[in-house]
Amino acid sequence: MNPLLMYSVAILAVALVIYMLLKKADVKITLFGVGMVLMIIAILNGVEVVEGSNNVFIDPIVSVIDAFKSQLGRAGFIILILGGYTAYMSKIGANEVTVSVLTKPLKNISSPYVLVPIVFLLGQLLSLVIPSASNLAIILLATLYPVLKASGMSNLTAAGVIATTATVMPTPLGSDNVAIAEALDMSVTEYVFQHHARISIPAILVMAVVHFFWQKYMDKKAGLINEKGIAETTEIKEIKGGALFKTVYAILPLLPILILLGSFVVNQFTKSNLNLSVEVVSVISFIIALVCELFRRRDGKVVLEETDSFFKGMGNAMGTVALLVAATTFVNGLKAIGLIDSLQTAMTTANASGVILPLILVGLTALIVLLSGSGTALTFAMIPLYAPLAAAASISPLLLTLTVGLTGNILRAMSPVSAVVNIVAGSTKEEPIDIVKRTAVPMLAGVVTVLVLSVIFYL
Repeated sequence: MNPLLMYSVAILAVALVIYMLLKKADVKITLFGVGMVLMIIAILNGVEVVEGSNNVFIDPIVSVIDAFKSQLGRAGFIILILGGYTAYMSKIGANEVTVSVLTKPLKNISSPYVLVPIVFLLGQLLSLVIPSASNLAIILLATLYPVLKASGMSNLTAAGVIATTATVMPTPLGSDNVAIAEALDMSVTEYVFQHHARISIPAILVMAVVHFFWQKYMDKKAGLINEKGIAETTEIKEIKGGALFKTVYAILPLLPILILLGSFVVNQFTKSNLNLSVEVVSVISFIIALVCELFRRRDGKVVLEETDSFFKGMGNAMGTVALLVAATTFVNGLKAIGLIDSLQTAMTTANASGVILPLILVGLTALIVLLSGSGTALTFAMIPLYAPLAAAASISPLLLTLTVGLTGNILRAMSPVSAVVNIVAGSTKEEPIDIVKRTAVPMLAGVVTVLVLSVIFYL
């Protein structure tokens, strides 16, 4: 394809995707549509999109179907299983027990600024169970917000902390981590515990410390120190049951992670080769949860009927799989017009491309996340490109996955149009831009930590 035409089409395609994101259009349909149009343009210019064929109408559709077949057989199936397990945990009330058990001790802490880093770190832990930032914020607004207000914490400090409680907790159950690990041809356990955690855990600790000082400074500047108040709250269902029930059911949502972490530790210290995949561990955990429900309910018919929620949860997770396939379709379109090959050639011949490429991608991530409020759209779109771009730039693909993926999730709390910020703003009756002022400095500290550590370990 003519280079001028190729770059013009590519720029228009990327601009259209960004525009649609800003307009809150469905990102999946956008990526599918733009990717297929790019393929049609490539076919019209003599490029073969599907081997042995050159049908401008059929080949783009065949490409999408092939992508679905590929992803459903790999990362997609894992995402579906995880969606099912999460849904089942909600159905049997295990997620509610976990939240109740972990948040109850905070009622005994009276210092508002001691609570700031504790609530932030607790929110990161709860994000293992409740991966959606918006859903986690809703739960914390109902359960913890009144406690924070009663302790004397200012409204904006409470809002700022809750808005940032889901960032970059290292979890092998995260759909983005599953997809990235698959693209890098490694187990998700290896990716998360050996690479993600060494960057994300220090970043989380840095953000917690910065939160403490930043919120205290902002309160003092605004004259909000010791602002006592009673917050409006939603009635929460009381968790009934004995200590054994609460202990077991608080562990169940975390059970897949605990098993994976246990197998990882065993392999590290014994040099054994205990290979447990995420899907196997999730099914094992589901069976254990099923047995627990049978002992608790003593009604096999009811327990078995509730297992339907597992399969419905798998269906609900199909949207994430579709997003991954849509991103692959968009990238395939860019490949078809020759852009990816051109970028690889340019990076191979450019000096210091290893330093420049991550910075460019982080800057692009920041722009899209802040304007669109989506923390994962660009990450999923970039997943098929990490390995080839890293190879062309002569750097580790982990440098790209960690900087882009972690930065996107962190910066979501800095976007005044993100769902989580607007949910918190609506519940606390604060302006989104005022909440962003409270989240900006801690989140930027997290981004800087991610960049510095990623360069130190992987450049």
